Amino acid sequence: MSRSVKKLLIIGLVWPEPTSSAAGTRMIQLIDLFLTNGYQITFACAALKTDFSFDFTGRNVLEYKIKLNDSSFNTFVKDLNPEMVLFDRFMVEEQYGWRVQQECPDAIRILDTEDLHFLRNAREQSIKKQTETNLFSDLAKREIASILRCDLSLMISEAEMKILMEQFKIDSSILYYLPFLENEITPEIAAYWIPFEQRADFVFIGNFLHEPNWHTVQTLKTRIWPALRKKCPDANLNIYGAYVSQKVIQLENKKEKFFIKGRTDSARATLAKHKILLAPIQFGAGVKGKFIDSMQVGTPSVTTTIGAEAMKGNLPWNGFVEDDYEIFTNKAADLYHNKTLWHAAQANGIQILNQRYHSHHFTTDFNYRITELRTQLMIHRQRNFFGQILNHQAIQYTKYMSLWIEEKNKHK
Repeated sequence: MSRSVKKLLIIGLVWPEPTSSAAGTRMIQLIDLFLTNGYQITFACAALKTDFSFDFTGRNVLEYKIKLNDSSFNTFVKDLNPEMVLFDRFMVEEQYGWRVQQECPDAIRILDTEDLHFLRNAREQSIKKQTETNLFSDLAKREIASILRCDLSLMISEAEMKILMEQFKIDSSILYYLPFLENEITPEIAAYWIPFEQRADFVFIGNFLHEPNWHTVQTLKTRIWPALRKKCPDANLNIYGAYVSQKVIQLENKKEKFFIKGRTDSARATLAKHKILLAPIQFGAGVKGKFIDSMQVGTPSVTTTIGAEAMKGNLPWNGFVEDDYEIFTNKAADLYHNKTLWHAAQANGIQILNQRYHSHHFTTDFNYRITELRTQLMIHRQRNFFGQILNHQAIQYTKYMSLWIEEKNKHK
């Protein structure tokens, strides 16, 4: 199938907010990757925009407001006739996938998983209920069904690819590893970083609509900071993040030097001023954007096994990875006071980012994979027969549920 213009439709769960979350940054990176490859992009979304939604001015990106459970989307996508459709998380594919399949059956369907939602949820339930992690949930059935229905699913974590292939027997041909796409840290860039002597305080940053971040701040407040502030009496712990709720604000205690700072315009500029990022993350999935940001500005970090999961490969961490709270606290204090140790951690961060996240390692191969899909789509789909079965079923039950909701909305 050939077209004079390569059209990509991205259907967003929300309008991207790169200053609010790593998911927003990830989406802008994907958009720029496709723009570089010559695509004309339409970004469609049913959510409301906020003051922090990304401004696409200056990029070849058209914006379109769509509705949930509304046949107007069918007309829109049929008229647009995209060569490729990218779903921003599996919930979006559930809502619009059958409509795309019905109106544009030859369009390549790509799912950007962001992270595996069922994995994050299973770990959260395990922590809260003190039980074994159960991956085989109804949420897993939904998310994996979405992966199977799509021609390709973008994975940000090698660990999650391994889970899908080993635990759920998903064929590797419908999965593609595409992590954060970062610029190289050159010696010239590193030379401008704020030096050890001019930095102060510990920091945590994270979007508070994301449950793991709220849980992490509670852990810092009750399990880490009471002991750590005794070892570092001159230091503050500053908590940053978008969408801070009242329950987060109530944790602030000036006497304990525990400060809730809220949203920041630039995560990297904020991290650059601090000496160490603390992130005792107990559950979650995917790859954590806060660590990418900290490495980009030379800020070492102390985190847990879950926090660092899939990020460093076989390389040493840019700080310490500890699950025991007492050891975590001691390592954080050592890193805070020891300039030599701190510089070694900083150098590790440069190595991780340049070797594992430099965009040049991924863009050419990804563009080749998309070209291959375009030319061999029918053969690719025949090999994914379970996906064909699910698409056959989904276009029936999802269609009629959506049409029922649409009809019900007309009579409100």
